[in-house]
Amino acid sequence: MSKNNDFSRVLSRADVIVLAFGAMIGWGWVVLSGEWITKAGSLGAMFAFLVGGIMVTFVGLVYSELTTALPKTGGAHHFAQEAFGRKAAFVVSWSILLGYVSVVAFEAVALPTVIEYIFPNYQVGYMWTIAGWDVYFSWVAVGMVGSIIVTWINFIGVKQAAVLQLVLTLLLAIVGLFLIFGSAFGGEVKNMNPLFSGGIAGLMGVMIMTPFMFVGFDVIPQMAEEMNIPKKTVGRVLLLSVALAVLWYIFIILGVSLSLSDGQLKVSSLPTADAMGAVFGSPVFSKILILGGIAGILTSWNAFIIGGSRVMYAMAQDGMLPGWFGKLHPKYKTPKNAILVIGLLATVCPLLGRPALVWLVDAGGLSIVIAYFIVSASFVVLRKTQPNLPRPFQAGKSNIVGILASILSIGFIVLYMPGMPASLVWPYEWIMFGAWWIAGLYFFMKIPKVKSIQTITTEQTFKE
Repeated sequence: MSKNNDFSRVLSRADVIVLAFGAMIGWGWVVLSGEWITKAGSLGAMFAFLVGGIMVTFVGLVYSELTTALPKTGGAHHFAQEAFGRKAAFVVSWSILLGYVSVVAFEAVALPTVIEYIFPNYQVGYMWTIAGWDVYFSWVAVGMVGSIIVTWINFIGVKQAAVLQLVLTLLLAIVGLFLIFGSAFGGEVKNMNPLFSGGIAGLMGVMIMTPFMFVGFDVIPQMAEEMNIPKKTVGRVLLLSVALAVLWYIFIILGVSLSLSDGQLKVSSLPTADAMGAVFGSPVFSKILILGGIAGILTSWNAFIIGGSRVMYAMAQDGMLPGWFGKLHPKYKTPKNAILVIGLLATVCPLLGRPALVWLVDAGGLSIVIAYFIVSASFVVLRKTQPNLPRPFQAGKSNIVGILASILSIGFIVLYMPGMPASLVWPYEWIMFGAWWIAGLYFFMKIPKVKSIQTITTEQTFKE
């Protein structure tokens, strides 16, 4: 590739941390904390996120080593290709892409939903009803305008997107810390009852949400060619972002548990916001927390447009998607067409209303865990087949990290399967998942056969 087509290495250590952390936090902590606590109890919900965090930490260790060993845009795409070949690279990339696209779609609908909490009567211009949910023009317009702005910021350069991410992540962190410290002084321990509820089904019901909540650290490998930091530092930054996210979710659950009773949680539409208002004794603080929620929506949205567009770019560069997706903007050095396609998808999604996108999010969670398993297996294989591959960051001397990451990933995949208490909903979520993979099969069958790197090298040597 010519120098003119190279990415710009402009991302600092702070840029990378806030991109990953902001991606992992998003909006779920505002709207879903009450559901987590009522399903599993206060301690049960924290335990579920701890288990999910352990799984993600092992997967994060795997990603850390492989990202420093194979620092190429597309991350997991190249890990799987080195270990298993092009077909595995397609499967892992297509899996990740569904997860990323589902987040982008969700955030485009989450934004107008949050605005509704602040301005309850802003919905005007009835359009239609989808799955029992009324769609209004004003509601759609908020999501569309937000999508256009975020897409444009990403289009004009990753550094601009990183600056936006830094500002929004700081706002998000300040608001969340207000709740955490406020509940420590203004909350009541008796509100945490019941500590556990729902039994094993309750724990599994919360656990199954954790892969989607934690997805985001893996945007770091997608930006490998745009980071201006030492390779060894990349692994440490990735792990730090995972640790911060695990602590964030656990402390948010603790804060909400201390602030609202079980009865209050069950009638709250946005429990984290209500908890903030209860702790400080004023609905104004609920609105302030919503501002943090909006920041979370935008940080997640921003990061997954970055990650998703780089996955599409890598697939196009390897002939797995049309080459049009692999074009970089001559001035901004961004994968312009991939960004525009993902941005267009987000822009039209508010027209569908909220219900269908929830199904897409759940289906995306299963694809994410499948990708984690393939990456973990790639780690194990590459340790055996390429022991001399330079690894500036090493996840231990043995294969135990990769083996544990693989086992934990399989365990999470099982949670989504039919017959499990937390399985995907039939038919909606399985149809979403199946439709995505049917589309993927079309591209999979069109993957051109290419000579291996070893064969090409041998032929070039012979000709010389």
